[in-house]
Amino acid sequence: MGKIKVLFVCMGNICRSPTAEGVFSKLIEEQGIVDQFEIDSGGTHAYHEGEPPDLRAQKAAQARDVKLNHLKARKVVAGDFEDYDYLLAMDKDNFSVLTEACPEELRHKIKYFLDYAPQLNTREVPDPYYGGRYGFEEVLDLVEEAAKGFVDTLKQNGELQ
Repeated sequence: MGKIKVLFVCMGNICRSPTAEGVFSKLIEEQGIVDQFEIDSGGTHAYHEGEPPDLRAQKAAQARDVKLNHLKARKVVAGDFEDYDYLLAMDKDNFSVLTEACPEELRHKIKYFLDYAPQLNTREVPDPYYGGRYGFEEVLDLVEEAAKGFVDTLKQNGELQ
């Protein structure tokens, strides 16, 4: 069985999706299943291509021992729909952009990341870019829950060993 390929997606790929990638990386490392995954993050827009994650996101993540400083923003490209098994959107706007750009036969790969944490009663990770530092803490809280739920779902579905 090949690796499970996961792409976390937000708008600019400097706050939410790199945070989700970092949180998920830490989780699968802790669970000893990192070798079963290939993960990345991307943005639906190329506003920050090549830039590291927002310093506020890095600082909030570092406080939870999540490292983001090695990541660089990139735009989602057409080949991602074919290459990845899961494209996990952070909100409805990015879900819509992905769905519109994706060939119809591959749209089943696009999911809301927070659908893996139904107990949160929301599908959207709010964009913390224009908010205060607590917005970055909220993003971490949400994506930590979704990351756990996603791994649990993969295990329940028999996709993970």
